[in-house]
Amino acid sequence: MTPLRQRMIAAMQIRNFTANTQSAYVQQIVLLAKYYHRSPEALGPEQVQAYQLHLTNERKLAPGSLCTIAAALRFLYHVTLKRDWALDDIPIPKKPLKLPVILSPEQIAHFLECVGSPKHRMLLTTCYAAGLRVSEATHLKVSDIDSQRMVIRVEQGKGQKDRYVMLSPRLLEELRAYWKRSRPSHWLFPGDIPGHPITREAVGQACDKARRLSGIDKPITPHSMRHAFATHLLESGADVRRIQLLLGHRSLATTSHYLKVAASTVCATVSPFDLLPKIDPPQPQPSPPAHF
Repeated sequence: MTPLRQRMIAAMQIRNFTANTQSAYVQQIVLLAKYYHRSPEALGPEQVQAYQLHLTNERKLAPGSLCTIAAALRFLYHVTLKRDWALDDIPIPKKPLKLPVILSPEQIAHFLECVGSPKHRMLLTTCYAAGLRVSEATHLKVSDIDSQRMVIRVEQGKGQKDRYVMLSPRLLEELRAYWKRSRPSHWLFPGDIPGHPITREAVGQACDKARRLSGIDKPITPHSMRHAFATHLLESGADVRRIQLLLGHRSLATTSHYLKVAASTVCATVSPFDLLPKIDPPQPQPSPPAHF
């Protein structure tokens, strides 16, 4: 390990970056070094921008990936190397706002029926019933289900934050039935490796299989359950601020995106077309007799 990589990792550890973030940032700087065949410490802002153009125009990476790379570059040069470059020397591309495709309640019910494994079905059901991210659901422990307070404890969710989410009576009933069948001892949804929870990849594969069986022509991922949870709550009249707390969003603006896909808000306004006076179409004139 080079001294520069050690310095960068130490700077991220001091700031309590997650292991995934540390790994992603280091990987991007390694790719930068391989591209120029030299240490990133010897590069200037023009070369860094040329690398970003290469990723944009030739590699054609998605805006989300480009944003992660730009964040890693900024951390290296502004924090680790303490270069006095302007922020615009390492620009962050603008990400297009894409609204999620939302499943209806009927489609959610049909999709869950098509999930073959009881464990996978229970996990995806929990994602929908409590609005959990798939990584949060896979790391649930049996002790996180608090039937006395009717809440689920989410430990160290995104942003390394704990939170509590709702535990619906119907979900509690189904979780109890699942526990009686499977008897998990520590992890609520154990994986194939003893002592480890189920992996996100296994849940994703089960989701793909169920989507094909369901015949639903919308894209469906485990995160679709969370999108549907938030949208259906909005459509039933729940407050946006409360949904923000349940989802664990840092910003209310993130939660407000669901207002754009909730039918209760998008379709609540009457179209001006419906207010136009109805005019009867002109009646066709009878044809004169042919031989008179």
